[in-house]
Amino acid sequence: MTRRDPNYIDVHVGTRMRMRRQLINMSQERLGELLGITFQQVQKYEKGSNRISASRLFYAAKTLGVPVQFFFDGLPGLESEGGFSEASRGDEFVATMMTPEGIQLAKAFGDADTAPKRKLIAGLARLIVDMKS
Repeated sequence: MTRRDPNYIDVHVGTRMRMRRQLINMSQERLGELLGITFQQVQKYEKGSNRISASRLFYAAKTLGVPVQFFFDGLPGLESEGGFSEASRGDEFVATMMTPEGIQLAKAFGDADTAPKRKLIAGLARLIVDMKS
């Protein structure tokens, strides 16, 4: 019996679910409790190895405080006005922000309670990026 590779859409939806869950500091266990499933099932959804049904995706969106469309934002191959769009700078940004480091940076920025702190975080990030190796 061969193992089927996860569909890229399922992986994308799962990645977006994990990103949002982590941004609001919710554990897989808690999300599972709220959805009436096990944390192992949440793990499978987040990896894309199991597909999430439309009804469960709807409840996950409500639980995580996002519209259902959030899970599909940045999905490669979505049609735009001129047909299929090519990867853009925005797609690269979304992909970067969905990494563990991107989530960590977004959380730190969101936790900064004043504009000067947010400006300092942004300035520090820019200094690091602009450093010569």
